[in-house]
Order: sequence, then C-alpha cells, then structure tokens
Amino acid sequence: MQQHTDKSGVLPAISASTYTCPMHVEVVQDHPGLCPQCGMTLESLLPELEENKNPELEDFQRRFWWTLPFTAVVTFLAMAGHRLHWLEMSMQSWLELALSLPILMWAGWPFFLRGWQSLVNRSPNMWTLISLGTGSAFLYSIIATVAPQVFPKSFVSMGRVAVYFEAATVIISLTLLGQIMELKARSQTSAAIKSLLGLAPKTARRISPEGTEKDVLLTQVQVGDLLRIRPGEKVPVDGVVIEGSSAVDESMLTGEPLPVSKHLGDKVIGATLNTSGALVIRSEKVGSSTTLSQIVQMVSQAQRSKAPMQRQADAVAGGFVMAVVVAALMTFFGWGLFGPEPSWVYALINAVSVLIIACPCALGLATPMSIMVATGQGAIHGVLFRDAAAIENMRKVDTLIIDKTGTLTEGRPTLDRVLAAPGFEESEVLRLAASLDQGSEHPLAEAIVRAAVERKLILDKPEHFDSRSGIGVQGQVNGNKLALGNAALMAQLGIAIQSLFTQAESLRSEGASVMYLSMNAQLIGLLSVSDPLKASTAEALKTLQAAGLRIIMATGDGLTTARSVGIKLGITEVYAEIKPADKLALVDKLQKEGHVVAMAGDGMNDAPALAQADVGIAMGTGTDVAMNSAQLTLVKGDLRGIAIARELSVATVSNMRQNLAFAFLYNSLGITIASGLLYPFTGWLLSPMIAALAMCLSSASVIFNALRLNHKAY
Repeated sequence: MQQHTDKSGVLPAISASTYTCPMHVEVVQDHPGLCPQCGMTLESLLPELEENKNPELEDFQRRFWWTLPFTAVVTFLAMAGHRLHWLEMSMQSWLELALSLPILMWAGWPFFLRGWQSLVNRSPNMWTLISLGTGSAFLYSIIATVAPQVFPKSFVSMGRVAVYFEAATVIISLTLLGQIMELKARSQTSAAIKSLLGLAPKTARRISPEGTEKDVLLTQVQVGDLLRIRPGEKVPVDGVVIEGSSAVDESMLTGEPLPVSKHLGDKVIGATLNTSGALVIRSEKVGSSTTLSQIVQMVSQAQRSKAPMQRQADAVAGGFVMAVVVAALMTFFGWGLFGPEPSWVYALINAVSVLIIACPCALGLATPMSIMVATGQGAIHGVLFRDAAAIENMRKVDTLIIDKTGTLTEGRPTLDRVLAAPGFEESEVLRLAASLDQGSEHPLAEAIVRAAVERKLILDKPEHFDSRSGIGVQGQVNGNKLALGNAALMAQLGIAIQSLFTQAESLRSEGASVMYLSMNAQLIGLLSVSDPLKASTAEALKTLQAAGLRIIMATGDGLTTARSVGIKLGITEVYAEIKPADKLALVDKLQKEGHVVAMAGDGMNDAPALAQADVGIAMGTGTDVAMNSAQLTLVKGDLRGIAIARELSVATVSNMRQNLAFAFLYNSLGITIASGLLYPFTGWLLSPMIAALAMCLSSASVIFNALRLNHKAY
C-alpha cells in the first residue's frame, strides 16, 4: 500500500497524488483507498480547485436513496404489522427478511467490508462496532425467521419469535446518512487551500528573445523568462521587476491592506494583483518553488500533523473499541442472566445499542478537524503554522525575543555615511567594504554594495571570505586582509577603534547601524547604515505587550543603536552585539527559568535560536534557513501576525477541548444508557435505531463545531 512516515517525524513530500487519512495523519500513500487503521476514505492532500464530484459521496447517496423505501416499509411492518390482520406474523418475518436483504447486503456492504478489514489489520474501529452490531441483529433475525423452533417460548411475541430486521436496516440507513453529512462537512475544511490555489492565474504573457509576446500556460513558464503584466492582471510567478513601475495588491497572500509600490529591481510575488502600471518581470521561481506553492505546501503539512492533545486522545482511543466490545458482552450476559423476561431479547437489543452508540469517530476527529480549519484561517491572514504543535503551543508563550534587522525594521537598509580614518579616502573605504561584502547575504551588506554600485565604484573580488554571523565578515581583497563588523569583531581581532568611536556613538544614538572597517589590522574607516522601522512594528508590539508578553530585543547590532530602537518601541530589555550562540543561550536560559519562549527573526544567524525556541517565528521576507528552522512563518514579515497567531491558538485549543469533552461525555452517557444501567432507576432503555442516529450526529457535530473557527474575527 506504500504507506509511510519518516522515523524522524518529518512527513513525506506533498504532491497532487498524495492521500492521507483525516483521522490518522501518519497514514500516507500515493493512491486512493481506505485507511487501514480506521477504515475512513483517504483524502487528497491538495484538493482539486474545480468542484469535482466525490465518488464516495455519490455512491453513499445512491445506496441511501435506493434502499430508503425498503427501510421505511420494514420499520412500518415492525411497528404496525400486527394490526394488518390479513398478514400472518410468520409471513411478516419472511417479508421483512426479503426487504432487508438488499439493505444489508448492498447498501451496508461497504461497512461490513471495512469491519472485516479492521479485524484483518488488527485495528478495531467504528466499523468493527457497526458491523458487529448490525450483523448480530440481522443474523439473529434470520435464524428466528428460518428456524423459530430453536428458541424458547419466552422469545415468542405476538405470534412469532421476535425479530429485529428494522433495527439492522435503520442503523445501516442512518449510518449512510451520517457518512453523507460527514463527507459534505469535511469537504469544507479544505476551503482555505482551495482559495489559495484559486489565486494563481492560468496563463502568463511571455516575451520572446525576438520581442514578440504570447500567452502561454503557467506550467510552461521557465526561470529567466521575461513576462509582461498588464494593469488588472495577476503576477504569474515570483520574479524581479526589470521594466516599468506599478502598485501591486499583495493582500491576498500577505494581508497587507494597501498596494505596494514596485519599481526597477523590486521583487514581486506570484498570484498578487497588478493594479495600475504595466510591468515586465524576469521569473525567478516557478512551479512548486513559488511563494504561493510553498504556502500551500506548508498549510497542507500543518493540517496533517498531530497536536500533543491528539496524541493523548489517540492513547485513550487505542483500547476504546475493545473496551466497548467487552461492555457489550457484559451487557448481553448481564441482561440475559439477570434481566426480566424476555431477558435474552433484552440482552441482544441492549448489546447492539452499546456497540452502535459507542462510535470512536467523534473522538478521532475531535482535534484534526480543528487543526485543518485553523491552519487554513492562518494562511488566509498571512500566518503559516508548520505543524499542529505550534498552534497548541503559541497560546502558552509568555516571552518573545525579537531580532532587530529585518524583523523590527524593514530589512532594506540604506547607506547614510562613510567616515574615513586619517590618510584614507571615503570612496576607497566604501569600495573596499563593498568588495568584501559581495560575499555576504546580510541586508546591511546589500545596502553597502548597492551604494557602491550606484556611485559606479569598481569592486574587486573577495578571497577567503568568512562570515562571523552576528558580528561581521572577514576576507582578502587584492592581498589586503579586511574585516568589516561591529565593535565585538574589532575587539576580537585586537583592533583599536577609539579614533572613530565618538562619531560612531553619535550615529548610533540616531538609530543607525555602524560597521568598522579594518585593513591589515588597522582601522581605516566606518560606515553608517540606517534601516527604518516597519510601519506596523510599534502597533504590533503594543498589542503583544498588552496581552502580557515580555518583549526582549536580541541583535548583533551595536548597543547604542539597539537601545535607541528599543526606546522608540518601548522595549526595555535589550541585548546587543551578540552572536548566534548568544541568542541560542538566551533562549535556553529563559526556558530553564520556566518561561515559554518564542523567537522572531529573519536571518541565518537567527536559525539556532529559532530552532531552540518553543515557537520559532520566521519572517517570510527573510532567509530560507530561518523559515526552515521556525514553526511559524509570517508571510509579509508583519509582527501583527504574532497577535493573530496567538488568537488562533487560543481559539483552536478551546475548540479542540470542546470537541474532546463532547466526545468523551457522549460516549460515557451513551454507553451508560445503552447498556441499561439506568433502567432500574429510570426505566430508560435505548433503541438501537436511536443509538445509530446519535452515533451519526456525534461525528457531524464535531466537524461543524470545528468549522465555527472560520467565522471568528482575527
């Protein structure tokens, strides 16, 4: 069957032909079928955008409607047949048998098949109980019809041995109805992924090397193709603007309410909407590499992960079916040996009721349905959860550590000042710094290189480049040993910075980042780079602080700069000039003090701390390393997404608890009433037909409760 899951816990890659069980997410295979553990139909991880017909739903609807008239007649005969004086009671039993055969042997065949598979796979489930319950009632009724003489007189009622064809047929019909309701409800949980898939355009306008333009299918676009995007059209793939300017509406992917201006050199995201001017872009990411595809992949992966709460429910549900079978046997023999006459008739009916009402489906679906809806809602708001554990843990976070550059700030810094030490020219300082920084991916390095290129300085190729994450870089340019970084790097190399220290502190007090440049162990200048705060940062931090979170800034930038930014944002705890190992140690220290820690960052130097934190939060505008190390990604890099994630976490966990509480309460009360334990005190007994209806409604109620998450404002 090719079912598999990685031993490390990493789930297999998702494709359009990957199928999994909504209840047992570890079951994954490359073709449709039934889950070997619970018998549910496997679902495609990536739903079809078009509303294709569901073959299983159509099959169940056909079986239900074709046999419903037979069920109605059998039920009528059981309830009022004794009043039909022209029909002998013995003949009525044969008539009920004839009408029940197509219901049990055709309409109910999928349930008996799943029940048999549960025994073969040694994985008892709801189908085990349903097939045992209906099979027992039907088999007993056949024997009572064909060979009534084998039963004692106490079994005779109204001129015949009592039969229960109506119980078996009504249970099958109600189970079919319940499955139809459940399939329709479950289809709504994939609405978020369908809406994401629907964002992508079907075609792109490609410009050939000769300059001609032609509309091609999106699947035909290759990396490096030139594409024209006219006003009102969607951006087909991720790319960079090489001609034109416009405002692009990115709200469908990032939640950014206002269109974002795009000019030469700016990045654009596939599936966003070009609102005004015409653009020509060069495609950089196509197919499964685009931002939209990655979002869909992450949502799908999160939806099939298990929350810690679900693992506890699974442990309980593991022996649940066998416990129900034992309870049914105890009910059967308890009523048969000690109940009122006809005791064995009571025994059979009550035992069947216990088997039918104790459906573990509601327990199994309690948390997966909530997780599916929550991850979809998160994606709509630009918040991507990597797994269910992140959803469950986010609400527990009491401490948030935040990196500065690219997290609190825009991450697109610009060069402000270049100061040269005596004997050196400012242009030479910039040229050497930019030459060295060509090997770095840090936003500050990008600003320096961009400024040098704009001034048309000739850059040399760096050699022996070494990045000291968080404090600077080193290398050789034209045989000269260069080092560019903060005061910590200079101290590490034993280079005196006193000659420019006062100017550096003045620039830092204004919120700028300052980097010292040394050549052959001698300070030759400094460069000042400023990175504006994101417009939403102050609002986001105020919301998080109001929610009771302790906010800490941890940055490799200088202390004066970090404090200046902290004062602007109301952050009192600031750690500056720290290395990646220091950020990791800070997270570990806080965790040992009993805090639940979230770390928000965007760079490679944040990756260790993101992985260590209880919840790592990566900026979607940052590096792939950071996003791969985190459990939560903010597509736009907007910190307001953290508040949304917390609200979703609180709402989802509450929803899961409601579902689990209902499932446990339902089964506890259901088995108690069905077994007849309350009969001596209340006179209550539960018909198997009522038990079947309750069983169907239990699963549907769990799903519909999970769908309420779609209607909550975040």
